[in-house]
Amino acid sequence: MSAKTELNKVAKDLVVSMEYELTVDGEVLDSTDAGDPIDFIQGYENIIAGLEKAVEGMAIGESKEVFVKAADAYGEYDADGFVEVPKAEFPEDIPMEVGVEISVTNDDGEEMTAFIEEVSVESITLNFNHPLAGKDLTFKVKIVAIREATAEELEHGHVHFDDCECGDDCECEDGGCNCGK
Repeated sequence: MSAKTELNKVAKDLVVSMEYELTVDGEVLDSTDAGDPIDFIQGYENIIAGLEKAVEGMAIGESKEVFVKAADAYGEYDADGFVEVPKAEFPEDIPMEVGVEISVTNDDGEEMTAFIEEVSVESITLNFNHPLAGKDLTFKVKIVAIREATAEELEHGHVHFDDCECGDDCECEDGGCNCGK
């Protein structure tokens, strides 16, 4: 990192520690616990696009409220985002219960997340919309720390924690290391 790069402001390739509270339609849906912020690499789509854009340039200790339109969060609700699957084709090891989240691989080999929307005698209806699709989000955020990302973190595209047990054998999964840290 060059001497001109500031480590006190959120910028691409830096690891950001941020506290937040997420509100939708006046209801708090999620928040970090006091003293336990989320960590992400700025510019790597580790958080939703609208929030990532809003925190760019914020300083350590700075707080603000951020309004993120649905299109810049989890996208618009897609009324066509449902697929009916015959029960006979549904894996036996997955509970056939409304609300269960599952991973589905499409014909192109792309892994997608779906939620069981309905269970009938003959079929299961899957909903490929994120639960917050179509919702505008309000965040209260505070930047609590910023540090340089390691070369390995930049290569993998996400934060590795000090107590990560993967080391050089890291087999990363979406959002982090597979060692559970």
